[in-house]
Amino acid sequence: MKLEGKCLCGSVGITLDAPHAEVDVCHCRMCQRWTGAMYAGIEGEDFSLSGADRITVYRSSEWAERAFCSRCGSNLWYKFLPTGNRTFLAGLFELPDDVPIKQQIFVDEKPDWFDLAQKSPMKTGPQIIAEAQAAGFTFE
Repeated sequence: MKLEGKCLCGSVGITLDAPHAEVDVCHCRMCQRWTGAMYAGIEGEDFSLSGADRITVYRSSEWAERAFCSRCGSNLWYKFLPTGNRTFLAGLFELPDDVPIKQQIFVDEKPDWFDLAQKSPMKTGPQIIAEAQAAGFTFE
């Protein structure tokens, strides 16, 4: 399976030639700060990039670097420096619905509010659009 993904503005493109068939999830405090919640990434050793001039790499610790698009700010990847392993944000790609979670790490740092199984209102995209229109927002 080959995956093609892109950042929010489309300036950076990523192609994974042989991605792993599952998603890794990290709940560490650094990933929470970086993504706003948890990090969900898909591994891919064989990849190609377009828009490399728009990529900014940040060394976030002694053992890791993180990359983002300098135009739109989309997070792109996490690289574990001791092994060179890289995971790309799962949201950059259109993944099949049945992709399983391989593992969740740093679960001791997961905030209580981040439990997707809890009972809470669940709204669809059209419901959110309707709420915006009801508030007076018009879409072009």
